[in-house]
Amino acid sequence: MSPILWAAGGTGFTFLMTTLGAALVFFFRKSATPALQRIFLGFAAGVMTAAAVWSLLIPAIREAEAAGGPGWVPAAGGFLLGVGFLLGLDVLLPHLHPGSRDPEGMPTGLRRTTLMVLAVTLHNIPEGMAVGLSFALAAQHGGDEGLYAAAMALALGIGVQNFPEGAAVALPLRQEGMGRWKAFLYGSASGVVEPIFGVLTVLAAGSIGPLMPWLLSFAAGAMLYVVVEELIPEAHLGEHSNAGTLAVMAGFLLMMVLDVALG
Repeated sequence: MSPILWAAGGTGFTFLMTTLGAALVFFFRKSATPALQRIFLGFAAGVMTAAAVWSLLIPAIREAEAAGGPGWVPAAGGFLLGVGFLLGLDVLLPHLHPGSRDPEGMPTGLRRTTLMVLAVTLHNIPEGMAVGLSFALAAQHGGDEGLYAAAMALALGIGVQNFPEGAAVALPLRQEGMGRWKAFLYGSASGVVEPIFGVLTVLAAGSIGPLMPWLLSFAAGAMLYVVVEELIPEAHLGEHSNAGTLAVMAGFLLMMVLDVALG
């Protein structure tokens, strides 16, 4: 099977998990409690941190060293480019995080509900890139079974944390007064960028294979920007943040085990 189909399948799974999470709007009347919200965000932060290290940065260093160059150069350079890319999107793209009053990004006349969806959509871009690059890397190594297993582990880990992420979009939209079906569709749509960017990344990697270490590190930097800028701070809001901290550890542990055991 071609790397494009693998990437489409992997990111299609992560998108499906977002959709299933958004479907919780049909079963719950209210948004998640603050404590549960902190657990969701912390878990996502842990998964993304482990994925950035084990699934992206370490393979980037290995690829660069295998090509005869210093591993830290593309790892550091791509990482900084990824951080800069997400920083630019964060500054320019209008978005509103659930529970916040004031939107971020450039001034706009968009509705609050649209801004809330854009906030999660922004987070999903590097996730789709990460899954796509993992499958592209496996394809470049002649369909290495270990690398394909690692890519599937990454898709599984991101998919698991996308489930609560879909709920974290749809339930607040419902609480804002939006109808159940519309809130569900908006929550599901927030994850559609993952298969789009996953496939586009595979197509790009196929034509610029020597830049794979830079691309892997780029995705890692983008993911960690999201973790540090948004997820971890929001997971520790309130007086009792132990739940958020433990959720970060649980997410990190799960993704690490998946990558090491299946990779």
